[in-house]
Amino acid sequence: MRILVAGGVQVAALVAARLVREGNEVVIVEQNPERCSELEEIVDAKVVRGSGASIRTLHEAGLGDSEMLIALTSEDQVNVLVCLIAQVESNVKVKVARLRTHEVEHWRRICREGGLHIDLIIHPETEIADRILRVVRVPGVSDIIDFAEGRVKLFGMNIDSNSWTSGETVEDLDRAGPPKNSLIALIFRGQQVIIPHGAEVLRPGDHVYIVTTVQELEEVYRFMGLRSQESLDRVFILGGKQVGILVAEKLEQQGVSVKLFERDGERCRKISQILKKTMVLHADGTEEATLMEENIEGVSAFLALTSHDEDNLIASLLARKLGAKKVVALINRLNYLPMAQRLGINTTVSPRLAAVDRILQFVRKGRVISVTTFREEEAEAIELIAAAGSKYVGKNLKEVKFPRGAIVGAIARPNGEVIVPRGQVTIQAGDRVIFFALENTVPLLESAFLHEPKKEHA
Repeated sequence: MRILVAGGVQVAALVAARLVREGNEVVIVEQNPERCSELEEIVDAKVVRGSGASIRTLHEAGLGDSEMLIALTSEDQVNVLVCLIAQVESNVKVKVARLRTHEVEHWRRICREGGLHIDLIIHPETEIADRILRVVRVPGVSDIIDFAEGRVKLFGMNIDSNSWTSGETVEDLDRAGPPKNSLIALIFRGQQVIIPHGAEVLRPGDHVYIVTTVQELEEVYRFMGLRSQESLDRVFILGGKQVGILVAEKLEQQGVSVKLFERDGERCRKISQILKKTMVLHADGTEEATLMEENIEGVSAFLALTSHDEDNLIASLLARKLGAKKVVALINRLNYLPMAQRLGINTTVSPRLAAVDRILQFVRKGRVISVTTFREEEAEAIELIAAAGSKYVGKNLKEVKFPRGAIVGAIARPNGEVIVPRGQVTIQAGDRVIFFALENTVPLLESAFLHEPKKEHA
């Protein structure tokens, strides 16, 4: 596929690198000459210097021959304009744009009513807010990811030295009688990613992902030694940017007492006009004295959501030390994600990975329902619909040889049945299959599930 990416920001570089690895022909349009040189060093794609808002530049970059356009500049208005130019000047089949404005819903309506067709408008702040709200009630859980319209749940957690699971093999855990529909799908150990087998030993410091059904989620929590908070009494939010305001609004609606810390006095004034019940404090939420004064001990959750990764990491460590039951840190730099885990910050959210996941879902074949990327793109969870002609359809999983570094985590039938397979299961055409794979295995597995076998000529 020929794909034109407008904008050379870090998300664009991540997306372009992945698309190139998967065999797509990618062209990036970027205005800054220094950034153009950087992109040529790190991405194996053609880089065209110029503005994404320039019709001439877009044509020079191959707009007329492109099958997909992804607008990822740092300016919302340019991203909308790029899509408008593409609609008028080309036959691009798929258009994707990232918007960061808090008025994103108004822009969706305006584009729709104005006849500008954008297949996907990504709003990372909404994605991040949703991810935070899914995990905020479970202290030991890093993230909860939905598949099959919420029927299948995947959650991540750290293995601590005092956990009963530490030192046990995957087989030991199976013998201990876990809920029937549950499976350890991935283990992150330092820089290593493991698709586990029965003899794999869980070690202190491991970050594991477990797949189960929505009905058995709480039971799996208890089996692994976790427990949800029955209620959220108090939540502290550090940072008055858009994502902090979005989360505060949602928590207000749930009746949670929220305190939001913001250093900028003028920003505090604006936030207090938006939020109805949240206490907005003009204060530095990274200072121990401030947090102690505001009674942080025992707070249900501390959410560090500033635009500075270092502040978020430091504040999260401090909040945990001072007695917060749950800490969440927003991290932009992907190379900080493993470090955050090693520091004991169990829950991190990344706007860049959220954007990458949504884009990859659109780039891939029509039967791919969702894509979730883990850490520095080292592994993926992919939900897809099994094609009738797939070589895996109609065969018992026990007899199937999947590519090394891949595992089927769950199967959701069209009739509503959900199975976390143990080997005695057959994949049927039309099933939603959720599999977990190392990054380099994904294209092989995708191809085998989705492609019809080639017919032999007589």
